Formats: sequence, structure tokens, C-alpha cells
Amino acid sequence: MRGALAIGAAAALVLTGCSDKSTDSGSGGTSGAGGAGGLKIQPVMQIDANGKQVPKSDSSAAADPAGDGKATCPAGTSIAMAGALTGPDAALGINIVDGVKLALDKHNKANPGCKIELKQFDTEGDPQKATQVIPQIVNDKSVIGLVGPAFSGETKATGKILSDAGLVSTTSSATNETLTQNGWTSFFRGLANDGVQGPSVGKYLVNTAGYKKVCVIQDNTDYGTGLAKSIVEGLGSANDASCNASIKKGDKDFSATVTKIASAAPDAVFYSGYYSEGAPLAQQLKSGGVKAVFVSADGTNDPQFVAQAGSSSKGAVLSCPCGPAPDKFATDYQALNGQEPGVYSVEGYDLTTILAKGIDGGKLTRPDLLEYVRSYDGNGLARQYKWNPTGELSNALIWIYEVK
Repeated sequence: MRGALAIGAAAALVLTGCSDKSTDSGSGGTSGAGGAGGLKIQPVMQIDANGKQVPKSDSSAAADPAGDGKATCPAGTSIAMAGALTGPDAALGINIVDGVKLALDKHNKANPGCKIELKQFDTEGDPQKATQVIPQIVNDKSVIGLVGPAFSGETKATGKILSDAGLVSTTSSATNETLTQNGWTSFFRGLANDGVQGPSVGKYLVNTAGYKKVCVIQDNTDYGTGLAKSIVEGLGSANDASCNASIKKGDKDFSATVTKIASAAPDAVFYSGYYSEGAPLAQQLKSGGVKAVFVSADGTNDPQFVAQAGSSSKGAVLSCPCGPAPDKFATDYQALNGQEPGVYSVEGYDLTTILAKGIDGGKLTRPDLLEYVRSYDGNGLARQYKWNPTGELSNALIWIYEVK
């Protein structure tokens, strides 16, 4: 990736309405930065729980982080973002934080009496590192809200810490279904979980795309294993269990898996994991003679997949609980950050807007902001945001993308 943000795992940067330039590529949620031969990740359709196309939502009524321009708050009022800002999957975290920056840039320019600061915390997407980083956020009393953690594993490892502290935690990307089943009281998921994504995409592959035989490959992360389970359920009899396979995070040699898949001759291969392994896997499947369509989800839905897999990414189908970026958002995002928006960028923006609206409304303590989010009901660029008591959205749909 083109120069990940240089932040140590224990370091925090403060932003007061301006943005330094992240230079990693973005845009899993838009037409994307060009990859090999001009390939881009492009939206195809939004689908329902049965894998059938449904109209996209109207973003014209989305909340504006600028508000009425009359907000006041104490100097030093802060929110935090926590996620992978360096490491092999950093593009996903940078997409989020750049969406956060855009919302705060609009808010702070419009509200000179309330400059909300952003403190960035790099977990590298690693659960163990996150258990060292999240307590730093909790102990910083100026931080009254959090966008993050970003990945499912780090969220699972730190959710109780955040819940016990009463710090509102809004994730734009952690999709493991079980995260809202832990009794946490401060966790809110800003997109559909894998229990929605897996069956929806599985049924899309069977009922809409018409695939008869699909092999499922999963990595060993909480995200990868959880999504694979729900994909298998959605595929039903179209999943050939004899050709399913598992890989480890960090693996780069998939020769045994490729041999297994090649001998099965499926119509499609679904990979449940992140782009850092998905890209070499797609390359090796193609060079190994596998003709099946490569299918994956939000962990792979980033231009880094296209950049790293090259021509082997052509025709890949990528799902996401995140939607494409509206044109105006994409223009503003690129002007501020020097790159196109990516997967989760819109969600990062929407969730920051919600936190900013609460602060503008006088919710200046952790308990008050938590209660504000808990009872929130409003439109964002991506969808309507209203949560049930466990922190799941009341309504969420899935998008299908294709590399072309």
C-alpha cells in the first residue's frame, strides 16, 4: 500500500478539524482506484436476505455533521478512532479514519465554538495489541466517544473493557455475528453483521448468480471463521464440504489448497478473510488452473486486493454490508484525504456524524453521549441508523461488487 499512516501502536495523534494526508489507496465502496489494467471494484446491486436485488437507499436526507453552526463545547472535547492504521490490513483502517476526518472537518469548520478533536490509535488489527491500546483510550478522560474497534477479533478482545468504562463504541466494520451477544452495553454496530451477510451472499450466489458448486476457504480469524459458517449455511447444498479448506492469517503459500480446489472443479470459490491473504490466494488459484469465480466479502473488498492480485482479480465478486459512496461525499473525501473513499469510509463518516450531533446537543459526558446513541434514530449516507438493545441495526442490507 502507498505509505500507511506512520503511528506506533501506543501512539495517538490529535486532529482539530484539519487533516494530514493518508496516502494508502481506498475505495472498496466506490468505483475505486485503478488496479492492474485499469481494473476497479464497482458496485453491482444491493441484495436482501434472499439474495435478490433491492433498490438502494436515498442519501438525500442524511444528517449533516456541520449542523446549524451554533454548537459550543469545551476545548479538548475529543472522540477516538481505533483500528489498523499500519500493518498488512491497514488500508481498511485508514479508509475508516479518513471518513471520520471528513465528518470532523465539516463539523469544525461550521462550528467555531466547538472544535471536536480526533485521537487516532493504531491497533494494527491485532487483538493482543488492542488490549494494550484500548485501555489508553479509556483512561483518556477527554475522549467521550469511539469509532472502533475496526476488526472483529480486536473488538471481541476489548468489548468488555469499553462496556465497563461506559464509553460508547461505534464500529463501522467489525461484523462477527457474536459480538452483540456478550452482554456489552456500549457497543453499536454500524452495518449488517455476518449472520446477515453470509446467508444473503450465499443465496445470491445460488439463486441469482446460478452457481451449482461452491468451495469455501476460511482464514483462522474471528471474522473469517464466523463469516464462513454463515456462508456455508446460505449456500446450502451448493456448498461441497469436501472441497472446503482453512488457511492461517499470514500464510502466503496456498499450493495444497489450490490442488484441493482444482481437483473439485467448482463454479465458484468463496474466500472468507482479508485481502492480504486473499490477493495471493486469487493469484495462485488462477495460476493453478482453477477456472472458478473468486468470491469474497468486505475483508477483501479494497483496492489493495486488486493492486496485489493484479489481473487475477478480474471478475472477482466481492460483497459488503457497506454501500457505495455518494458522488458529493466522494469528491469531498478525495479533496481532503488525497484518495478516493474505500470500504467502510461512509460508515466512519456516518458514525462520527452521530457522535458530533450528540456533542452539539450538549451530550458532553460519556454517560450522556452513550444514552444519545442508544436512542438515536436518523438517516445517514449509507442507511438509517437505529439500534436494538444489543447494538444491532434494526435494518441492514448487503451490497454486491465486481472487479472489472
